[in-house]
Amino acid sequence: MILLDGFQVAQDRNLTLKKEIDQLKVDGKRLPHLAIILIGENPASLSYVKGKGKACDLVGIKHTLHKLNDQVSEQEVIDLITSLNEDKTIDGMILQLPIPKHLDEVKLIDLISKNKDADGFHVVNQGNLYQKRPTIEPATPKGVMSLLKTYHIDPMGKHAVVVGRSNIVGFPLARLLMDSGATITVCHSKTKDLSYHTRQADILIAAVGKAKMITKDMVKEGAVVIDVGVNRVDGKLVGDVDFEEVSKIASYITPVPKGVGPMTINALIENTYELYKMHNL
Repeated sequence: MILLDGFQVAQDRNLTLKKEIDQLKVDGKRLPHLAIILIGENPASLSYVKGKGKACDLVGIKHTLHKLNDQVSEQEVIDLITSLNEDKTIDGMILQLPIPKHLDEVKLIDLISKNKDADGFHVVNQGNLYQKRPTIEPATPKGVMSLLKTYHIDPMGKHAVVVGRSNIVGFPLARLLMDSGATITVCHSKTKDLSYHTRQADILIAAVGKAKMITKDMVKEGAVVIDVGVNRVDGKLVGDVDFEEVSKIASYITPVPKGVGPMTINALIENTYELYKMHNL
């Protein structure tokens, strides 16, 4: 079994990006700038935002945190997003999810300019992805694909099974894997006999948010296993995969933490830099 070390791969990619940002400093140019909107005090969100800030600091990308209380009105959030859309010094923007239920998540995400959509969630950017047009790819799927490429795992001709169909991870990741030549099966809460499908997978992606849902008996020996899930159990972070058992039969597997999470953050700051270049052609 080979561990897919997302932490190290992300670190290497971040340092490569840092060299480009350092050159911008030498040339006296404006630096890329990411705006992060955080609503409420969700502990996981606070942790994610902290990690994103650290990565920005490492590579030299400016970042500004706009922290709002969980009783904020939708109009106040709309006004903030509109202001950031109009601010020419802001290259990328993200709305940290989840947000309070009284706010319309889809409406607010689509209000972010598609040209500042660092998460790749805007309906136009998602549409471009499904039409195979150049776009800002969603951060987690992009990070997963970068990780596979780094370890020379080619999806071409492989059977990839994605468990989870969210617009943030499962659905776009299935699209990217398909574009890479894989045959795709997407499973979800209504799938009958989930184990039958997961055992067919050469590449198995777990992205449902249920701790240790994927057990050893659900995985084909020699499969590549990518665990996108992040769950807190007894104060510890665990994935959707029973890592201890599944790692005994997988050929490659990501850990939780330090697997997909760092790759997601790396993809986010790479997206911010891509948006910066679009704004400074």
